[in-house]
Amino acid sequence: MNLLDTLLRCVGTLVAFLVLPLVVGQTEHKVMAHMQGRLGPMYAGGFHGWAQLVADGVKFVQKENVVPAGADRRIFQLAPAVALLPYLLVLLVIPVGPDGMVGQVVDAGIFFVLAVMGVGVLGSLMAGWASANKFSLLGALRTAAQLMSYELPMLLAAASVAMAAGSVSLPGIVDAFHWWWVPWQLIGAFVFFTAGLAELQRPPFDMPVADSEIIFGAYTEYTGLRFALFLLAEYAGIVVLCALTSVLFLGGWHGPFADQLGWLWTLAKTFALAFVVLWLRVTYPRLREDQLMRFAWTVLIPLALAQLVLTGIIKVAIS
Repeated sequence: MNLLDTLLRCVGTLVAFLVLPLVVGQTEHKVMAHMQGRLGPMYAGGFHGWAQLVADGVKFVQKENVVPAGADRRIFQLAPAVALLPYLLVLLVIPVGPDGMVGQVVDAGIFFVLAVMGVGVLGSLMAGWASANKFSLLGALRTAAQLMSYELPMLLAAASVAMAAGSVSLPGIVDAFHWWWVPWQLIGAFVFFTAGLAELQRPPFDMPVADSEIIFGAYTEYTGLRFALFLLAEYAGIVVLCALTSVLFLGGWHGPFADQLGWLWTLAKTFALAFVVLWLRVTYPRLREDQLMRFAWTVLIPLALAQLVLTGIIKVAIS
């Protein structure tokens, strides 16, 4: 890989990082507007409210960036970047198509992405602690508890598909994929996707923000562009989670004419899963804190272990 090739891959990843989360954000406006009969998001700019995202951007830019008097200023200002940048690193190693269509191949890619995604939650913890606000701190503590509960089932589900493929490299897993894996790894896919939603703090797992109970959790004191960066991190997280689920459990670029249109299959599967994420926000009410913890430890972890055992049995039987 020469310098020009490396530069092009980095630029392509950066463009995807800047564009895809905005597409998901704009789609969320429209999906929620249709499902809930909202008129506002369909108004700005005329046709189908195409300028709503632009209007939101202008709104965030013109707001004052306020830092509370008692806050730890350096940590408070650094937190949005810590929440956002890990998703850029993860996008760099997710394969989009065959024949090396990936920013950078990492041999232990599955461990790399799970480790780096965990770093993003530190941004919420830093924001909650540095804000000098009891509601922010409570939201941050809920974030930490949620991360500890849902990281384990996510890791077990990913380990199952890695065992099936005999590889911990993301391109290696997609190369080894067969369509009969979809029913075989269905439980693991459900656990991975659900645990990912919880780590992103998306509804119905949005207890750390809980705007009706603790105002807006760790982000209560944030305004303007810094608050917008947290929102961008949430949408970037949706893109990363859906892309990873499609690569690990749905075959990534596999589909008709994969050699020519593989990248299109990956994007189509990613956006189909992103639609499910938006749909769940509109459809399901928020869980209580005790329900959220019970769901992780009594449902997801046993299911993930069962999937791991099933994968082991079938692998031994095949060999």
